[in-house]
Amino acid sequence: MSNKVLVIVESPAKAKTISKFLGRRYQVKASMGHVRDLPKSQFGVDVDGGFNPKYITIRGKGELLKELRTAAKKSDQILLGPDPDREGEAIAWHLAQVLGVDEHTPCRIEFNEITKSAIQNAVKKPRPIDTSRVEAQQARRILDRLVGYNLSPLLWRKIRKGLSAGRVQSVAVRLIGDREEEISDFTPEEYWSLTAELKAAKGNLQARLVRQDENKLEIKSREEMDRVLGELSGQAFVVSEVKRKEKRRNPSPPFTTSSLQQEAYRKLGFTARKTMMIAQQLYEGLDLGKEGTVGLVTYIRTDSVRVSDSAVEEVRLHIQTRFGADYLPAEPRVYENKGKIQNAHEAIRPTSVTREPETLKAVVTNDQYKLYKLIYERFVSSQMSSAIMDTTTIEIKAGAFGFRASGSVLKFPGFMKVYIEGRDDDSKEEEGLLPEVSAEEKLDLQKIDPKQHFTQPPPRYSEATLVRALEEQGIGRPSTYAPIIETIVARGYVVREDKQFYLTELGEVVVDLLKEHFPDIIDVEFTADMEAKLDAIEEGAADWKRILRDFYEPFRETLEDAEEKIGEIEIADEVTDQLCEVCGANLVIKQGRFGRFLACPRFPECRFTKPLLEEIGVPCPKCDGHVVIRRTKKGRKFFGCANYPECDYVSWERPTNVPCPQCAKPLVQKESKKLGTRRVCTTEGCGYEEAVPDGEKGASPGWPAGDPDEQGEPVERRELTEPGVPV
Repeated sequence: MSNKVLVIVESPAKAKTISKFLGRRYQVKASMGHVRDLPKSQFGVDVDGGFNPKYITIRGKGELLKELRTAAKKSDQILLGPDPDREGEAIAWHLAQVLGVDEHTPCRIEFNEITKSAIQNAVKKPRPIDTSRVEAQQARRILDRLVGYNLSPLLWRKIRKGLSAGRVQSVAVRLIGDREEEISDFTPEEYWSLTAELKAAKGNLQARLVRQDENKLEIKSREEMDRVLGELSGQAFVVSEVKRKEKRRNPSPPFTTSSLQQEAYRKLGFTARKTMMIAQQLYEGLDLGKEGTVGLVTYIRTDSVRVSDSAVEEVRLHIQTRFGADYLPAEPRVYENKGKIQNAHEAIRPTSVTREPETLKAVVTNDQYKLYKLIYERFVSSQMSSAIMDTTTIEIKAGAFGFRASGSVLKFPGFMKVYIEGRDDDSKEEEGLLPEVSAEEKLDLQKIDPKQHFTQPPPRYSEATLVRALEEQGIGRPSTYAPIIETIVARGYVVREDKQFYLTELGEVVVDLLKEHFPDIIDVEFTADMEAKLDAIEEGAADWKRILRDFYEPFRETLEDAEEKIGEIEIADEVTDQLCEVCGANLVIKQGRFGRFLACPRFPECRFTKPLLEEIGVPCPKCDGHVVIRRTKKGRKFFGCANYPECDYVSWERPTNVPCPQCAKPLVQKESKKLGTRRVCTTEGCGYEEAVPDGEKGASPGWPAGDPDEQGEPVERRELTEPGVPV
């Protein structure tokens, strides 16, 4: 009779997929994540006894553990298969503890993808639990408890109940706060550009003024520009040099967790949280009909760009077959990892390149399709040939001044046939054809165009740029970027507005307090150094208890000092001119879980509240009421009538006061990276649209100057399924 084997993984979805790959003697169960943790209601760490944790069964997991113990008793072998990372190793260790499994025996299985071959290979090669990896996770958990359990109550007593301060989240808030300071302290500087529109024998071109007397020229004022224009007057424009060269552009490596979150935000508009939720579904397995349940991508929490040899062989064969030999480099591309990473992991890639995105479109959700397509195309392109550009630079002399025209044309698309990486900024690469010209050719000046500009402050963080900053600074791990962002938004330390993070008054107060009294906790370098120490524990190169002791002793002294020195901090509520409909008091603006709202200041005697609706200065096209900013339950902004439900006008796009010149209906404003800011008519069959002049962007006719959202986030909680259909 064959031995019975119990396999335990984290989730039911994963268990369902894996059970189809193993024989009848295998029983696959799910632990539903962690089964034990530090208690929520107690400190749970014996600081004086060597930082030993006191773990308890997580509330609600008692029946599950009973079921797992029963299954374990009926099995001849137990294999523990949580995720292949620090957290997964800790879950396996806790399961071993509660099920009586010897952690030093081959009981731990690891797999990077949920495919038949990967699972069947994994169960043949169990290993002992990696205690160094467990200790690293345990140290991180205790470290977070030491900080959070001591610091958060201090914030409750001194500022407001319900606040929290964490070892990593506080640094993320600081990054956003530091950027706000940079923006606030920024002084715009004037500068000018000069473009000449020139006519050559074989076509027209535009050239930029770049130098004077062979020196780089910077024009800082109208007076300087007038001087340049005066000296240019009557000068002949002559081609001095034509430079042509071939330029190669290489593909980006396959995705890590961080780069996937950034690119999904840029290209799909997904938050980090949404990206990870959908990626988890792709990893754990989806029902593909005849093919059954299949894991579509490899493990999604990774900072490695390494790819297995077998996956490289498969994708190279696919490229040659699908695109031809020209698109396949002579040698496989090898990408270097940055710094210390867990190189046992692979990059995020499809489990099989033969499973093309279009073949899945009918059996997966639209979001699953979009994210899978992104992962698939990025991976395939990473092993393709370089793109080749023909670039041309034309140098032009006009007296003492030098102008330059640049252009490029795609000669061979290479990897760009499949994938082009998104960008965080709106800058456009120089491209396009230039007419054929020759040295000494004289050009006719058609137009000279001076333009005034001002230097811009650094942009506020978006989700993509914040994730990149956290990664570059060494803050957090691939698994923590999304939770960090969700936490700081939920606590009211920052708000999302127009895809950017703004520091709230509450966030500013907390960051300032931590900077003054807990400089290490809020210090970027200190936090990154602690992450490096946790990595050293995992590698067996550091003692976890010593690291905790070295941290806690000075932290405890700082905590005691802060308790004495910090007085109670009151954040005054913003008073409005709107009156309470129950008692007549002036309503105040409060920060809640879903954003800002209006409330009666006489709480708890009066409990009246109402949504904070921000007008945009445009009348409702249906009833002439005020158009206000509203939000769906998921936080997406839309525009609706303040007279709802009497008036059901809603729009995803911002309405304007500008009438359509063709049908007289009000235009709406649309934003896109490709086309910029446009006003368009939504009347069926009209189709009119126009570009918005630079001076009107962000403050179209009928709106007050500036962004009407900058005062805070409205909290209307209606769900919007389709424009015009509030539910």
